[in-house]
Amino acid sequence: MQIHYVNSMVMKRETVIFKALSDETRLRILKLLLKRELCVREIEAALKLPQSKVSRHLTVLRSVGLIEDRRNGTWIFYSLFKPENDFEKSIVQIIKNALSDSKLVKQDEERLKKKLSQAYAYKSK
Repeated sequence: MQIHYVNSMVMKRETVIFKALSDETRLRILKLLLKRELCVREIEAALKLPQSKVSRHLTVLRSVGLIEDRRNGTWIFYSLFKPENDFEKSIVQIIKNALSDSKLVKQDEERLKKKLSQAYAYKSK
């Protein structure tokens, strides 16, 4: 009886992860986080979305364990989770393959590159 309960908990976790992955905006965020750790402003700029919408999606991703966060002063930085088992490694592979031919994802990456280059240029002055 106990084993059935444990199996249903694993199934529940997988279900919520796949639900989180079923949203295009969340996949776009994850694709960016594959590249590097980012703060909300950087994600906003890359996706051209308001902070409230980005934060709502980050909350979902964090709640299912797909992203991690760390605080540095007033800034919160987000990164992709570190896979610890075969299922989690498969999830990372799904994220890598998702939207791979999407023009929107390519535009996100270009906007992020521009935002980061502006930020570094500002810091070096």
